Amino acid sequence: MLLSRVVKRAILLTTLTSLGLVGCGQESPPTTATTVSSDTTGYNLTLDTAEFMAHVLEPIADVLWKSAGWILDENEGYYELYPTDDEGWINVDNHGAMIVEAGNLMLLPGRVLEGPWSTYAQATSTVGRSIMKAAEEQNKEDLFQAGAQLYSVCTACHQAYNPDILSRFQPRSLTE
Repeated sequence: MLLSRVVKRAILLTTLTSLGLVGCGQESPPTTATTVSSDTTGYNLTLDTAEFMAHVLEPIADVLWKSAGWILDENEGYYELYPTDDEGWINVDNHGAMIVEAGNLMLLPGRVLEGPWSTYAQATSTVGRSIMKAAEEQNKEDLFQAGAQLYSVCTACHQAYNPDILSRFQPRSLTE
């Protein structure tokens, strides 16, 4: 199990390093551009901001939020959502890494919006690193706190850029 985790990390790090090196040679345009379907930087920004959030960031965050905390269900009683084995913690670690990179993707030339966008993107990546650390240490409390921080960053960003979205969310079961 540990060898599998090491191999997965090595593959992930190699891939991320390769992607980072490709991006190093790109010249950055001004950071006040809005999202477009493609631009002259060579990045394929097919997804606009709303689609990026719906198809990339939200599904990753949902996995993490369903991996921490407790439930008191009238039918099933009290139970924890935390991972119970190494495979579950590896899944959380992988999704934490995806959160780090989603924050970086928010900073791609052509995707950066005016205002505090860069601050929210960097905070997203920082929280992703906290999630990874909690997963590596299999620390339930730190994972719960990192999930709360992710929620705070997302909510603050939504208030700044899409306040109407907050009223569309209805409470739903974490077991869906």
